Formats: sequence, C-alpha cells, structure tokens
Amino acid sequence: MGETMQVWARCVAEKELSGMLPRRWAHSQGVAARAAGLGPVLAGDAELLVSAAVLHDVGYAPRLTATGFHPLDGARFLRDEHGADERLVRLVANHSFALLEAEERGLAEVLVREFPVPEEARLVDALVYCDMTTTPDGERTTAAERVAEIARRYGADSLVGRFILRAEPAIVTAVERVEAVLAAQPR
Repeated sequence: MGETMQVWARCVAEKELSGMLPRRWAHSQGVAARAAGLGPVLAGDAELLVSAAVLHDVGYAPRLTATGFHPLDGARFLRDEHGADERLVRLVANHSFALLEAEERGLAEVLVREFPVPEEARLVDALVYCDMTTTPDGERTTAAERVAEIARRYGADSLVGRFILRAEPAIVTAVERVEAVLAAQPR
C-alpha cells in the first residue's frame, strides 16, 4: 500500500463521504478521533481501530448503496474494491451491533456468512464506544443520548428505531466496559 492503513482509510472515507454526506463525514471524523484516544489501551490494534472508525459509515455513500444496509454495503465495498484487511472489513460490517439491525432487515444470514462477527470483543466494544459516544456532527455525547437521538431521528417505530432500542442494553454495556478499562489506566 505504501501508506499506513489509517492514512488510506481516511482518504477512502473522505472521498466517499465528504462531498455528498458532509454530516456523515463529520461523524466519521469524530468517531476516528475517539478511537485515536483509545490507542494506549489497544496497543498493537490502535491503527486498526482508528481505520475502522473512520470507515464504519462508508456504506452510506450513495454510489455504494446496494442493499440499503450500510454496514454490509460498506464492508463489501472495502473487500471488493480495495481488498481491505479482513479484520477491518469485519469490524465495519459488524459495528455497533449491526447483526441486530441485519435481523430486522432479513439480512442476518448474509451478514454472518460474508462477515462473521469478530472474535476480538475488546475491538468490537471499542468501536461501539467510539460510534455511540459521538454525535452526528462529530461531537462527544453519552451512549444514552446517542441512542435517544437515533430513535428520534428515524422514529421509534421505524426499522432503525426498533433496532437501536433493541440494541440499547448491549450498547450501554459495551460502552461501560470500555469506560471501565479507561478508568483503570494510570493517569
């Protein structure tokens, strides 16, 4: 590649999101900034997390929309057009409990077959933490506020609203696990 995964990921995400979806790009940058702050607790996986964070919503790019399910569309794009690292692609495909939304959409079997949930729980939790504590504008927030914002934006009875409310306990638990690790770090 000639460049770090992180630089490549940022360039790809910026190209796909910044012009057509500037707010989604702002969110992705905020999520990546949160991920960069977790570097000390992730050791050798810090670059992978930041890369997944900046790319997690790339599937929203209009030209990439095939199924309408952004985790799957984004992961396929990264795999098929870029030959991206398998761990990265699986994190993007499964970010923020995407499997629960895939169930709502009738795409769970497809998602699991193509992109099994990563076994690295600390990375999965870390990406949930970064995504679910960042507003659509890239600012910091709490997981509870983020879930409520998503439910309001889409409507509690919508497919996304049902998914996010169903996922809320798992989201809050994942965020709490990351916060506990961060709190245990020496200052």
